[in-house]
Amino acid sequence: MSLKRTEKLQNILFARIALMGGESQKAPTEFKIKYNWLKPKRIAIFEACLIGWLAGIAAVLLKYGIGWIGGWRVQIANDLPAWFALPIIGLTGGFLSGFLIEKFASEASGSGIPQVKAALGYVPIALNLRVAIVKIMSTILALGSGLALGRQGPTVQIGAAIAGQVSQWIPTSPEYQRQLIAAGAAAGLAAGFNAPIAGVLFVIEELLHDVSSFTLGTAILASFIGGVVSILLGGQGLSSNLPQIQFSITEIPAFLILGLLVGFFAALFNHSVLLFTKWNRRILQVGIAWRIAIAGCLSGLAIALLPSEFRDSSGLQLFLAMGQPDWQNVASTFAIRFALTLVACSAETSGGLFIPSLILGAALGSLVGIAQLSLFGLGTLSTYALSGMGAFFGAVAKVPITAFVIVFEITKDFNIILPLMITSVVAYLCTEKYAPGSLYTNLLALKGIHLQPEVATEDIWAGLRAADVMQSQVETLDGQTSLHEAIQFFARSRHRGFPIVENDQLVGIVTQMDLVKAQERNATAIAISQIMTKNPITVSPQESLTQVLYLLSYYKLSRLPVIDHRKLVGIITRSDVLRAQANRLLGAKSTKTASSYLVYQRRSPATGKGRLLLPLSNPQTAIYLIEIALAIAAQQNYELECLHIIPIANHLTPSETEVDLEPSFKLFQQVENVVQSKAKPQPSKIQAKILASHQPKPISIHKQIRVAHDVGQTILEVIGDRQIDLLLIGWHGSPITTDRLFEDTVDTVIKQATCDVMLIKFSDRLQKSNPFIQEFRAPRIAFNRWLIPVAGGANTAKALLLLPALITLAAYPEICLCQVSYPSQTKPEVNYLEQYAAMLYKSLHYSVGTISLCSKSIADAIIDLAEQERSDVIILGATREGILQQIVHGNIPEAIARHSDRTIIIFQSSTISTKS
Repeated sequence: MSLKRTEKLQNILFARIALMGGESQKAPTEFKIKYNWLKPKRIAIFEACLIGWLAGIAAVLLKYGIGWIGGWRVQIANDLPAWFALPIIGLTGGFLSGFLIEKFASEASGSGIPQVKAALGYVPIALNLRVAIVKIMSTILALGSGLALGRQGPTVQIGAAIAGQVSQWIPTSPEYQRQLIAAGAAAGLAAGFNAPIAGVLFVIEELLHDVSSFTLGTAILASFIGGVVSILLGGQGLSSNLPQIQFSITEIPAFLILGLLVGFFAALFNHSVLLFTKWNRRILQVGIAWRIAIAGCLSGLAIALLPSEFRDSSGLQLFLAMGQPDWQNVASTFAIRFALTLVACSAETSGGLFIPSLILGAALGSLVGIAQLSLFGLGTLSTYALSGMGAFFGAVAKVPITAFVIVFEITKDFNIILPLMITSVVAYLCTEKYAPGSLYTNLLALKGIHLQPEVATEDIWAGLRAADVMQSQVETLDGQTSLHEAIQFFARSRHRGFPIVENDQLVGIVTQMDLVKAQERNATAIAISQIMTKNPITVSPQESLTQVLYLLSYYKLSRLPVIDHRKLVGIITRSDVLRAQANRLLGAKSTKTASSYLVYQRRSPATGKGRLLLPLSNPQTAIYLIEIALAIAAQQNYELECLHIIPIANHLTPSETEVDLEPSFKLFQQVENVVQSKAKPQPSKIQAKILASHQPKPISIHKQIRVAHDVGQTILEVIGDRQIDLLLIGWHGSPITTDRLFEDTVDTVIKQATCDVMLIKFSDRLQKSNPFIQEFRAPRIAFNRWLIPVAGGANTAKALLLLPALITLAAYPEICLCQVSYPSQTKPEVNYLEQYAAMLYKSLHYSVGTISLCSKSIADAIIDLAEQERSDVIILGATREGILQQIVHGNIPEAIARHSDRTIIIFQSSTISTKS
């Protein structure tokens, strides 16, 4: 229960007392003293006690239930032919067990530990009373019917499920709930083995990897109570029947050999479990009920042909733990139990691998002990059997410390410590080499659940590379830029250094200090190639971030270019490193597994040669963006990826926040309406000519809805995931802050997008005059008169390639190209007007107008010309230099938004241009 919830409860109680006429001062004081106990940590401790008690009772019920059905099965097998009774019982019990899982709780399949790991890893898997009840009943039926698995694995899930239900009955914070689930798992293991210490260690070693005081406190408390309840109600287990353990230093080589042998077979066991599980799912195309039934029938048939010891797992465990001198029986026991365990486990039977691991380890230990006794006459068989038990269990589950403690708690004999330590460590290292990773994690991966490794704060830079933090959109300068122009460029930019690029290759870097030194020498007429730092220090995209930090610090740099085969692919600044550190720290403490959460997705056939991403948000402009997107997609043979992002507050978790999808579906309905309205188009003659020349194909339309904290980062995430070629995004037209040129979302996308970006700001008159918004019908866009300033930049040229698609939105298109030069320039260096006019004539088959003029202010010239020409649309190529050099760094976006009531289209290519 959160603190706010507790305070609210107190206030309600105080109000009720006042209404009842109670004492105005005394009663609230008494209730304050009473409800001071309702603090979150105290409630969590109470919950831990309750969870331990319930988990202990559940473990005892499970033990007696399996014992009762198992005893009945053995009695039936004695009264009737075993070859007939045992397979029938296994078939029936297995089917009923699988039916319960299939019908009521699919989460109860298998041992249950992978599901607990997934829940603790923030995967939405149910852990509640329903799962606990089904797990108990299905495990009793399966194991009581003779399937060769254990009950201790299921007790872990049962304890965790009880904890999940209790945390719903008595609400706590999500982090406390997660720790209580871990405490429930610890209580389940403690009750299953009568080993409270091992329960705590299992949580630390395998499940939660957390040693905080709260986690330890709740886990210890729940394990202690669960173990006590199990001992009081269920008995002592194996400890009272084991012989005395003996160990000699001279036996160390034998225990080393045992560790290697156990490690090899444990690795083989883990690989076999995964292989047989894959095979079972692929070959047996039936439900889990019939898979478990078939496994039960096969197990019953095999057990009927074996000695009576194989009919009771607990008896077989004790039989081997005592140490058996007949190596033939022990070897056959190992082989048969190995096979039966694989049969049961691959069917995803409700049962654990703990007991089979202990039995297999005890068999291997007995074999090594028999060899040691026969050759050297040293040691006792029980010592080797118990050492093999712990080593095999620890190697299979990758919990050597837990296994070591379990066997020690079972035997309560200090003489077992050294043999256990030797064999457990050697076996674990051997298994980790040949079968790395947790078996439970790999079983989750078979179900398509991939747990993300937790990021430790001390390993904040682990795994990060230069490519992960660099800015891919780099502002560069040409080496022939004059010092005067470079000074103006620096004045308009917030950066203090720029790479110098020639022919797409880095040749140097120029900083503000270089300019200052050149001015001091009065060298204002030189090019910046003469003052730049040649052969600057660089890094590759795969360079570790620790190396990047070292270079920045050692050479006292503020930026590092990122080079891939001599080509500039990005740049890293100190601010990028700090941002990466902040994001990683937040990620380490956050419960989010991704920057966004996908709540709806619909895919169409992949028929296009590229993809256009269309984020939709504002219904007033979305319908126009859809028109433009469909036109471009038809001309470029692109698939259309429609995206709606639902932003939420930072303190909320995207995967757990309830959202209203109705607005999203209304936006998607606009897309469908526009597509339907274009099914029978009536184009003008010019439109028909263009459409006929391009022969557009049907457009595949994909849709997805995401919940996220950061809209800009989510767009970037989709660009990477879906391999987007062009992003079409709307812009309101005015910046929010002075350091943000457009707005937070758009600014983030422009700087970091790895695809082409088309930024559109619609005219206010166009939005206000749209009478079709309420009916969600396709609008009539009046994009007839187009003004396109040109200066030779690659972005402008690439934007003009999309013009044939854009002017299909016009009934009678008129295109005007303009070239603006400064008064100091008597004649433009290159006449781009003629080049672009000729290019457009080839694609459009009609002439375009051209205007050349001079002005001190390029922005004012464009705005005035748009007014004179009564332009509907202005297309600007967002290059760093030339006409739009000031768009990215100056006041032109603000001036256009405030003083020009036109639709503005700004195009940025993913290819960095270095020309003016």
